[in-house]
Amino acid sequence: KGEPALRWNWDAPLLISSHDPSRLYIGANKLFRSDNKGAEWKAVSGDLSRQVDRNKFEVMGTVQSVDAIAKNQSTDIYGQLTSVAESRLDPNILYVGTDDGLIQYTTDGGANWTKVDKITGAPDQSYVHQVITSWHDKNTAYACFNHHRYGDFKPYLFKTSDGGKTWKSIASNLPERGSIYSIAEDHVDANLLFVGTEFGIFFTKDGGDHWIKLNAGLPTVAVRDIEIQRRENDLVLATFGRGFYILDDYSPLRNFKREDFNRSAKILPVKDAWMFIERLPLGVRDKGHQGSNYFSVPNPTVGAVFTYYLKDNIQTIKEKRQATEKDKRSKSEKFYYPEMDSLYAEDNQVAPYLRFTIKDAAGEVVRYLTAPAKKGMARIVWNFRFATPAPTNQRYSPEPDQLFGAEELGHLAIPGTYSVTLEKFEDGKLTLLDGPVNFVCKSLNNASIPAQDKKEYADFCNKIASLRRAVSAGGGILNEMKDKLSNFNTALKDMQGDNKQLIKNVFEINQKLTKLEYELYGDATRSRREFETLPSIDGRVSDIEGSMWSVTAAPTETFKNSYQIASTDFGVWLQSLKNIDSEIKKVEQELEVNKAPSTPGRWPKW
Repeated sequence: KGEPALRWNWDAPLLISSHDPSRLYIGANKLFRSDNKGAEWKAVSGDLSRQVDRNKFEVMGTVQSVDAIAKNQSTDIYGQLTSVAESRLDPNILYVGTDDGLIQYTTDGGANWTKVDKITGAPDQSYVHQVITSWHDKNTAYACFNHHRYGDFKPYLFKTSDGGKTWKSIASNLPERGSIYSIAEDHVDANLLFVGTEFGIFFTKDGGDHWIKLNAGLPTVAVRDIEIQRRENDLVLATFGRGFYILDDYSPLRNFKREDFNRSAKILPVKDAWMFIERLPLGVRDKGHQGSNYFSVPNPTVGAVFTYYLKDNIQTIKEKRQATEKDKRSKSEKFYYPEMDSLYAEDNQVAPYLRFTIKDAAGEVVRYLTAPAKKGMARIVWNFRFATPAPTNQRYSPEPDQLFGAEELGHLAIPGTYSVTLEKFEDGKLTLLDGPVNFVCKSLNNASIPAQDKKEYADFCNKIASLRRAVSAGGGILNEMKDKLSNFNTALKDMQGDNKQLIKNVFEINQKLTKLEYELYGDATRSRREFETLPSIDGRVSDIEGSMWSVTAAPTETFKNSYQIASTDFGVWLQSLKNIDSEIKKVEQELEVNKAPSTPGRWPKW
């Protein structure tokens, strides 16, 4: 009672103390503190603004009338705090920024304040958008000024190393157009900083001497706030589009040195990877039965994450030619139509790509991964799995909102030490670029009945993968044989001469294939009519694969017995298929001798 009215910003700065979670700070034109979670407040400063009357400012060359349209509507009341920072190393050190261009700091919890005005390089009365203190030195702080309200979109970023007495610009090579809104300092490396601008986010490895833009996955958007999740080293961004973006584990940036930019390629150190089976909380994949309007965002891919750098694009022959032509055109130099040999080379070249080879501790290849041969820093994830044993023509990824069905996957590797190398493929040749880099995969140990003998688990999964590959191959050959017989029947209708015996032979072979199809895939005649049916060879393999691929438990005795049955039966089945293949080849020869119309896969006699 009896005090002047306070001036509050739309975005009044609010801070929870890092020293005491019951202590809060909030800024009007004064700074207030609560030591009991907001139940009581007391001012720990006087008016920290310039205390100027906004109604005396000239607008368009004159002081506008009180009757001017929207004179003081939709604008902030001028002269207020915009940012509050508390030293993480000393609770008595506080900094504030104001909307009229001041930084004020105290070293005694607010008993005495020092005003910082007219920092060299900062526009007069510029909006102080954020002040932060260092994790590493209580005398270090950072401040970003934003002058876009005056039509000035330059970046203004400053650092003090002497407790606020002097400030120097660290904006260096940030783009001339791109106001700064926020800044964050890495809690491990004092020279690793991030700034949010009108047009995205930048980072520096050398305390601000040189800035690099982070592009991948982030649109050109104003980054208004930055927070670091320290346990996981995640960079969290809040944008003016009311969205959040998270860069998972930016820690590789700490290990990336300036000289690494001169290397052709580099794999950065790989974080220990936790192995687990991802749950489906909605029962089935994606949004479950919630409907398409249900908002959800997919989780990051589970796996070991490889962060890598490629200095230059690996260009195709065509891209190299186009780059040369563009350069000559810019210099007004002549260039000529390429020779036909060059055009043949362009048309038939296989596009270059990057290949990552993952090996286990014994040096055995576990998986190959590929990525586009595009320059810059990027990531690729190994999902802890071997390659799928599924046939190459039967692999697919479910469409969005497709509830049932899943992408074909290989079986899980076991915890342990692995390595990754990076190669480039260009014109049929693989060239080592970097590696091997070792990394560790650890079990999250959240399984109820984890396999005690990891080798037994791995060996059984390998056996199932081998059997699945063979069964799928056999099924594919059987289908090809059925297609051949269908074409044989068509050819026989148009064949000249006596074809009765050939028609009989094709019919009998088809009967044998139908029997083998039932043995491999199950009795369709019974199952369509809802009769009980015996397990098929493929059914047994699918059941085991469908379970073992999604658990870290030891194989059950049921699975072991079922594998033995399927493996033995498939051996007999495969021999029967080979016998039928010999019969089909004889029919093909007869068709050719009798000049029957050509059928797919049949060599002509000439």
